Amino acid sequence: MPETLTHSFAGPEALLALKSRHVMPCVHHFYQDPPQIVAGEGVYLFDHLGRRYLDCCAGVAVMNAGHCNPAIIEPAIEQIRTLGHTTSIYLTEPALRLAQQLARLTPGDLMRSFFCASGSEAVEGALLLATLHTGRAEFIAMRHALHGRTRGAMNVTGLEMWRTDPFPPGGVHHVPFNDVDAVALVLKERGHHIAAVLGEPVLGNGGIQPPLPDFWPRVRRLCDRHGVLLILDEIQTGFGRTGTRFACDHWNVTPDIMALSKALGNGFPIAAFITTDRIAASYTRPGASTYGGNPVCAAAALATLAFHESQDLAGNARRMGELLRGALGQVARRHACLTPPRGMGLMLGMEVIDNVGNPDPAALDQILENLKDHGVLATRTGPQRNVLTFLPPLTVTTDHIGELIDALERALDQ
Repeated sequence: MPETLTHSFAGPEALLALKSRHVMPCVHHFYQDPPQIVAGEGVYLFDHLGRRYLDCCAGVAVMNAGHCNPAIIEPAIEQIRTLGHTTSIYLTEPALRLAQQLARLTPGDLMRSFFCASGSEAVEGALLLATLHTGRAEFIAMRHALHGRTRGAMNVTGLEMWRTDPFPPGGVHHVPFNDVDAVALVLKERGHHIAAVLGEPVLGNGGIQPPLPDFWPRVRRLCDRHGVLLILDEIQTGFGRTGTRFACDHWNVTPDIMALSKALGNGFPIAAFITTDRIAASYTRPGASTYGGNPVCAAAALATLAFHESQDLAGNARRMGELLRGALGQVARRHACLTPPRGMGLMLGMEVIDNVGNPDPAALDQILENLKDHGVLATRTGPQRNVLTFLPPLTVTTDHIGELIDALERALDQ
């Protein structure tokens, strides 16, 4: 545990009692015997007893640059000492410098950003912008994709477990991921009503499903043919996770609107959607976000982007991802309950199945519990919640990969 940590802690039992009394029952946690996480450092988390865990969740692909990274938190501390908050109606420098950097780093002619505080807000803003620009109200979205928990973002989400609104507003055509023909059919029948096609470049919560190599290029061409916008949700895949700065770079596809969040702030709550000059010109009526472009979060994001570039985190994700994928493949060959790994970069998953090949989420629960007991925190994804998923910080090394594989073998042997 970090030496600077000297607090006393309530402990898991006391926290579970508070949670059961004061938190909405929809908010779940992992593990039958959950640890109380109290500190983070680099690729590790620590519990109240000082036990160390290799973090292979990274706050769901948020902490790409590692926990408590001094290169990020020190600029944020300096900013909060001088100016902690105004709003977007006042002129401050950090958010505008961040917008400038995003225009430099994102592909094509994406130039104009709108800042907000969460990925759900970024998706909502992207949907609104698409309707303003096209004058159309319908969308094509992908089955098993997750785009957020606000009402509009939930409406375009294609993963049933997260569609909790009993009266969704509608106007969304969900098609199978990787099925270009299904996209083409909806555009043929409803193209004059469709504002945009929306998707995650790689399905995240839907089970770490990468696209076919020609899927997004063909969808891009279909959108152009029908005068429909392409919105890519790079909230989980962005900023190096798949081995390139943005996942769409793998296929040289530039969206009309891109939604960003998670790793942008490396733990500080910041999000954005970014578009071209031409499309941004459609959004002229007043728009603001109380916390959008908060100077502290913007300073942290600027430091995060600088750290990513100086340390080539995307390149490390590509190299370590290849190493981890190969090692996981060897584990899968030794354990019939695991399918071969899939994914891109350090965004990898493998299905847990029973002896006849059916999804086995109960077995995955036990594997996650065993992994935790052996010092590794991983997560689960997929429509059946049976995909063992690894999303470590992009700062991992070969030693960390070896540590993970050793813990996984022991967890499976149990």
